[in-house]
Amino acid sequence: MTPLSLWPAAARAGIHGVLTDIDDTLTTDGAITPDALGALQRLRAAGLPVFAITGRPAGWSEAFALAWPVDAIVAENGAVALWRGADGSLQRDYLQDAPTRTANFTRLQAAAQRVLTELPQTRLATDSPGRETDIAIDHSEFAHLDEADIARVVQLMKADGLNATVSSIHINGWIGDHDKLAGARWIVRSRLGRKLDDEIDRWVYVGDSTNDATMFGHFPHSVGVANIERFWQALAHHPRYVAQGERGAGFTEVADAVLSARAAAR
Repeated sequence: MTPLSLWPAAARAGIHGVLTDIDDTLTTDGAITPDALGALQRLRAAGLPVFAITGRPAGWSEAFALAWPVDAIVAENGAVALWRGADGSLQRDYLQDAPTRTANFTRLQAAAQRVLTELPQTRLATDSPGRETDIAIDHSEFAHLDEADIARVVQLMKADGLNATVSSIHINGWIGDHDKLAGARWIVRSRLGRKLDDEIDRWVYVGDSTNDATMFGHFPHSVGVANIERFWQALAHHPRYVAQGERGAGFTEVADAVLSARAAAR
C-alpha cells in the first residue's frame, strides 16, 4: 500500500475535480464528521467540483444532496443523480427510462425474496424503502454475514441476472450495464458538459471497499482511505495511494493534499 504522502505534488496540483464514495469514505459511523464536511467546503471554495458516487438509495441521498457542499450525488451505483438546483430545490435524473425502471423493479423484488428465502439469516438493508433501481442486503451495517454468506448472496443475485457488488456495509444487486464508473461519466457529462475520460488524469477518486475496485483501476489518481485494508486481498484493482486516516479523516487528507499542492503551484 503506497502512502498518500508519496503522491507527487505536480500531480496533485493538476487535479481539478474529486469523485468519492460516501459510506466509510466521507462518513464515519454513518455520519459525516466536521473535518470531512470542512474538506468539502474548502474544495468548493477552491472551485473544484465534487461528485459523490454511492450504492446508497436515492431516497437516503436526497437530504445530503441538498445539505452537503457537493455538486451532485449519484446513487444506487450509477443509476440516479440528485443535486441542489439554483433555486434550492432537489433535482433528480435517471440513467434508465421509466418503463425500464418499472420492469426491472418487479424482477429485483423477486430476486430479493429469493435471497431472503434461501438464506433466512439475511436481511434487507434498512434503507431499502428508498431504493428505486436496485436491492441491498445488509452484511455489516445493522446485521452481520460471514464471507461465505456474502458470496452466496452475490451468487444468487447473479443467477437471477443481476449485477452484484459488495460495499463496506451492503451487497447491492441491480439490472443494467451501469456501475460507479458509468455513473461518474454520466454526471460529469450531464452537469459539466465534459467527457470524463478526456481529462481522467485531472480527477481523483476516493473509496474504501470492493465496489470501488473498478474506479481504482480506471483512475490514474485514486486513493483508498485507511480502512481499505479490510478489503485489500479481495480487490480486483487497488488504489494508487492509501491515506493514513480512516473514513472521513482519510478523505480530509486527500482534500488537503490536493488543495495544498494547488496553492503552492500558484
